[in-house]
Amino acid sequence: MSAGQRGNSSAARDWQELTRLTQGLPIAVERVRLRDKDIAIEGNFELPQLARLDLEDQIFVVAFVRSHGSIKEMERVFGVSYPTVKSRLSRIADSLDFVETNPTPSRAEILERLQQGEISAEEAIRGLEALK
Repeated sequence: MSAGQRGNSSAARDWQELTRLTQGLPIAVERVRLRDKDIAIEGNFELPQLARLDLEDQIFVVAFVRSHGSIKEMERVFGVSYPTVKSRLSRIADSLDFVETNPTPSRAEILERLQQGEISAEEAIRGLEALK
């Protein structure tokens, strides 16, 4: 086992222990330290959505990704039926908020893009009308 694998394994155990201790309760992260650097960032950080899932759902999501989204493989790995896999995926998906990857620009952003010549007046009008 390489040092990187040992580090990942240790981090996974630490994460599992933290998940067990918190029992699904919300937690606040107030300090982040970069490993191998003498840098720490303090503030109030929210955990990513996937990290807020309970441990069993985290394992299920990892297995799903590792199986390249193959429900047939998930059936084999977990020994459950297709409807069971689909139901669990739906339940997990329903617990996650969709993260908008292309958010609607604000009025100020549209006008700034128009002023900088990045968009035409027609595009700016369409964008402003979409905000209504």
